[in-house]
Amino acid sequence: MKKTLLYICAGLLTFSTAFGQGLDRSVRPESGPAPEIQIGQPATFTLANGLKVFVVENDKLPRVSFSLTIPRDPVLEKDKAGLSSMVSQLMNRGTTTRTKEQLDEEKDFIGASVSASSSGGYGSSLKKHQDKMLELMTDLLYNPAFPEEELDKIKKQALSGIALQKNDPNAIASNIVRRLVYGDHPYGELDSEETLNNITVEDIKNYYKTYFKPSNAYLVIVGDITKKEAEQVAKKHFSKWPKGTIPTFEYEKPKAPAKTMVALHDRPSSVQSVINVSYPIELSLNSPDYIKTRVLSYILGGGSSSRMFMNLREDKGYTYGAYASIGSDRLVAAVNASASVRTEVTDSAVYEIMYELRRIVDEKVTQEELDAAKAYLSGSFGRSLESPSTIAGFALNVERYNLPKDFYANYLKSLDAVTIEDVQQVAKKYIRPDNAYIVIVGNTGEFKDKVARFGEVKMYDIYGNEEVPSDSKIDASVTAESVINKYIDAIGGRAKLEAIKSVEMITSAEIQGMTIETTTLKEQPGKLALSVKVGGNTVQNVVLNGDKAKISSGGQSQMLEGAQVAPFKSGALIFPELDYLKEGYKLVLEDIKSVEGKDAYRVKVSVPGGVSMVEYYDVESGLKLQTESAQGNAIYRDYKAVEGVLFSFFQLATNPQIPMPLETKVTSLKVNTQIDAATFKVD
Repeated sequence: MKKTLLYICAGLLTFSTAFGQGLDRSVRPESGPAPEIQIGQPATFTLANGLKVFVVENDKLPRVSFSLTIPRDPVLEKDKAGLSSMVSQLMNRGTTTRTKEQLDEEKDFIGASVSASSSGGYGSSLKKHQDKMLELMTDLLYNPAFPEEELDKIKKQALSGIALQKNDPNAIASNIVRRLVYGDHPYGELDSEETLNNITVEDIKNYYKTYFKPSNAYLVIVGDITKKEAEQVAKKHFSKWPKGTIPTFEYEKPKAPAKTMVALHDRPSSVQSVINVSYPIELSLNSPDYIKTRVLSYILGGGSSSRMFMNLREDKGYTYGAYASIGSDRLVAAVNASASVRTEVTDSAVYEIMYELRRIVDEKVTQEELDAAKAYLSGSFGRSLESPSTIAGFALNVERYNLPKDFYANYLKSLDAVTIEDVQQVAKKYIRPDNAYIVIVGNTGEFKDKVARFGEVKMYDIYGNEEVPSDSKIDASVTAESVINKYIDAIGGRAKLEAIKSVEMITSAEIQGMTIETTTLKEQPGKLALSVKVGGNTVQNVVLNGDKAKISSGGQSQMLEGAQVAPFKSGALIFPELDYLKEGYKLVLEDIKSVEGKDAYRVKVSVPGGVSMVEYYDVESGLKLQTESAQGNAIYRDYKAVEGVLFSFFQLATNPQIPMPLETKVTSLKVNTQIDAATFKVD
């Protein structure tokens, strides 16, 4: 038997060797023709009220999902920007028959996912809970209560988010890009404190009455359900929804600039620059160029092997990642190239981005690049087919965007047919480096003059509005030192400040329903004790005494050394400005900026050890209004006198490590009290 097996193996080896003798393994085999994908078609029917239903039966799991889409033209919300977002959130905060708590409890009991929004709704559950899930879903859709108290909560959360974005360079860059690229189009609208505060419950009710109608809506049902059952279920839960006409709108198409311009936002505390190169284009899903531009987009900046990535990261080492994309939208889309780079290489990074945009227009891509792009895109398409909801999504796209019926069936064939010449043709059509907005957020003092070679330079605020230079000009007699001295005089004068040797302060803040209480004890020189309580429980203690510091949390303590101690030594100063005029500090009076509607001197402070921050002092009163640093921002308000010295009793602080801004109020402040020496014991 063993000999027989050996003969068989030898025969197979001989056969395989002979079979392979005619192959040249150094040459890649030619790929066969792309297959036509056999994509099943969903069952469809339309209710009397105009709601069109798509049904994809999949009985592999005993689950079912219902997804409602109400298409409408984008709406200019103007002085109520953020309205549709408020509608979406408030629709989930209770109905006329159930409170939010009751809804949450009933959803959790059956393990369902149910939600509503300004443009539709969604429900998913086990098959056996289908009726209950639909009862909850349609209750949200048809009977929203829009409770006033919930709107107040949503506004507060939204306003906190806006406050946090003010310290987020990526959010600032996004705001400026949207305003420049889309202008007065709805896509260019931004929420602000003012617009959100303008929104009332009545506005939300009017929005709901105007746009929440089934006439042109789509309901996609996926899961363990037949068409016959789906018809019964849809009629039961959705046929009573009264039909109506939704308003339509037309807007002027945003246009790319006649020539490339540079839009800057100054964040002196930034150590990186956020760069976006962007402009609007017309490119929709039903364009004959769509699939060609997917290939172009991938080669230009679609991943870690793209030209942008390989140039700016792998070759130059400017960034952790550089990307580019070509969008598509039925109204207006955009091309965007972006990277976050070290401040000192900002202008060089912009040059390389512009170089790659020009190169892909002027030079044909290689066959290797084309093949890699096709392989990635075809693989992504194939993976998407694993989800049953993909079939329904394809059918919905065909319906909504007037695509050819065989668009997705022939997707791989269309992708395979893209040539090098096709890629260059769409590059020449859609890549416009000479008609772009170059948006940069960072420490502009380090590169403003250098980037002027790319186009006219303009300054913008965090909302994408062009900054108008302040009417106030810095008098020749004003210096950074005089600004600091004016602040010292404004809060009480040097003699009174130097007479304060200790401070005991208790502050309170709230985050996500939890109260944070901080007790801060300072004693000059160089002593600090900080205790943080959350919900009445101590979560952290910090003690500093001279050059020694210790941090304690969760029952464990750690001694801090070197650079770790520096931030706490700065925090131990009762009045840091008294030290700003000492040797080792560097002060630069940069300009006058508006802070919360007040003209303020902007002073850059370089602290010994390389740390820097930017302080803003009211031109009129001399009081400090704001601090910017790499650790976050703080806005100071509500100055009150304690023993003849003014202290800020309110701070709005943002920190990259905290998911929302903290409104901190001083609840107790005492000066020159006797503090037990053991409080500052480090060992």
